[in-house]
Amino acid sequence: MTSNERVVVIGTGLAGVRLARRLGELGTPALLIGEEEHRPYNRVLLAEVLAGRYSPEVIALPAPAELTRGRVTGIDRDARTVACADGSVIAYDRLVLATGSNPVLPPLRGLFTENHQLPEGVHAFRTMDDCLGLSKAVRPGARAVVIGGGLLGVSAARALALRGAQVVLAQQSERLMERQLDPAASKLVKRHLTELGVEVHTECRVRDVRCVGGAVRSVEMADGYALDADLVVVACGVRPRVGLAQAAGLDVRKGVVVDDELRTSDPYIHAIGDCAQHDGVLYGLATPALEQADALAESLAGDATARYTGTRSLTRLTLTGHDSPFDLAAFGETEALPGDDVVQLADATRGTYRKVVVRDDRLVGGVLVGELGTVGALARAWEGAEPLPSDGGPLLHLLTNDGGS
Repeated sequence: MTSNERVVVIGTGLAGVRLARRLGELGTPALLIGEEEHRPYNRVLLAEVLAGRYSPEVIALPAPAELTRGRVTGIDRDARTVACADGSVIAYDRLVLATGSNPVLPPLRGLFTENHQLPEGVHAFRTMDDCLGLSKAVRPGARAVVIGGGLLGVSAARALALRGAQVVLAQQSERLMERQLDPAASKLVKRHLTELGVEVHTECRVRDVRCVGGAVRSVEMADGYALDADLVVVACGVRPRVGLAQAAGLDVRKGVVVDDELRTSDPYIHAIGDCAQHDGVLYGLATPALEQADALAESLAGDATARYTGTRSLTRLTLTGHDSPFDLAAFGETEALPGDDVVQLADATRGTYRKVVVRDDRLVGGVLVGELGTVGALARAWEGAEPLPSDGGPLLHLLTNDGGS
């Protein structure tokens, strides 16, 4: 790419803003297009805004120099232009899709009104508008039902409880955060929520959202049991936003397929962040999105050797505020296979838990709950994928040494 080529980035989440900022630092300014009215923000911290710990301004991202508000409705690959909802047309030499993901809204009866809107009192939890709408609606004593017990559902349930709501969390699978945590760690998460007053139901499938006069009144389970509700939060995961890419004829599978240069099937169009599928992997996490943005910035600024080869990143959830802080981290494979070695340390009194899985003398995964002083050293050992010393002493040291914390 030459220095006078125009880079246009669609999306103002972490990936898009990081890319635009890095390109500016490298002398290759980019035009950023975003459809949200709010200043770009760190979506990871929305639960802290809902909990009342942060104001929206605190989680704002540094605004790039060129930011256009608008919704892109189409891509003309032959003309190398994008069309916006307001009728404007923007030319590009290189286009970057950083369109992120949308919340998954399950096919529950009563979830949508006749005009395909969520009823009053029913909220997704993905955007700043979602967060502000929930913040305005929640009040002490309000009956809130959170549907979904993954990372987002756990964060939302805790935030609502800290705001004084009576919270019920309904999780369809057998434990909370099952994608990241093993059963012992999930149990500690459940205990933490319960101590905050959250009523947790696992193996519990929601069937129906009951509304009266366009406003939610209750949530009905598959077994017929009904939960009264003033608020319902749908936290059933996310799905990559790939509509623009599909309409433009790009290669899309689960996400927009990209190579090590983060190019799509059109060499003039790139994709990063939640919408990108690299080497068969959809990450949906902040660290890979930022690493992809950095690698693409180097490439677009003229570094012909810049490549993205994947991220081995950990999931971290820090729930702070009030008198009940809670911290956990998980990385790699947290469930052992036959033949693996497992080291576990648990302290029920302190509510801490540490477990690592070793395969062929290599650390392949781990989960830590509470007191995460060791997480950095363990994550580095995992990322390096180097054989561990045969006597096991250093691994035990990593598990038990709090690194001064």
